[in-house]
Amino acid sequence: MIDLLALCAFNAAYAEAIDSDALESWPDFFADDCHYRITHVENEREGLAAGIVYADSKAMLEDRIAALREANIYERQRYRHLLGVPLMQRAEGGEAEARTPFIVARIMATGETDVFATGAYQDRFVMVDGKLLLASRVAVCDSTVTDTLLALPL
Repeated sequence: MIDLLALCAFNAAYAEAIDSDALESWPDFFADDCHYRITHVENEREGLAAGIVYADSKAMLEDRIAALREANIYERQRYRHLLGVPLMQRAEGGEAEARTPFIVARIMATGETDVFATGAYQDRFVMVDGKLLLASRVAVCDSTVTDTLLALPL
């Protein structure tokens, strides 16, 4: 059974991978057949599947990181995640659903820091070979205005 402590530890490790620029390890938090999307609250409320970022496999997440490292040109930056306690919505056997609030600060190379995104992760977790993984993570941002510089995953 997946419990609250496991979800908290998972989310802490997930955020640390992004915040410490260990982006190559970020896809490893997902099952091979997964869903990752960044959207905003109005799109989610309307049931619109389109997202600012959309991936439907771990391979697509790996491609996104490879593009960030090798092809994309963007201003150097990093994130600092502040995560709330997950609200467990369902837990049965090797699956769980939870909603976790987040605030992400963006720190630019100049040192300028701002609140970049707030919202909640809507997650579906699965156990695969004894390891907790995301089958789905939808980052639902509170603001409908998205900075054009959404380079790093949330």
